[in-house]
Amino acid sequence: MATAVTRQRYAHRMHEAFILDRGTLIDAADLLRDFGDDAGLEAAVRAEASRDRGNIVRFCHWRQIERVIAVLASEEATGTVH
Repeated sequence: MATAVTRQRYAHRMHEAFILDRGTLIDAADLLRDFGDDAGLEAAVRAEASRDRGNIVRFCHWRQIERVIAVLASEEATGTVH
């Protein structure tokens, strides 16, 4: 799913992401499917557009999606590994 370019681009980002609900994962998966390596950038663009419109809730949503994409793009295990 994710390529080396995506992993490198987001390696410096948050290593763990809070996933609020299933919709968060669905939005992240949809962006990955539709935009590939640029999925995180698309989430950032959507976040900025929401901020510009004064919609802080959607801004936070898309920023969260951006972090989830970074975690999904990583091949390393993060957090507690059982």
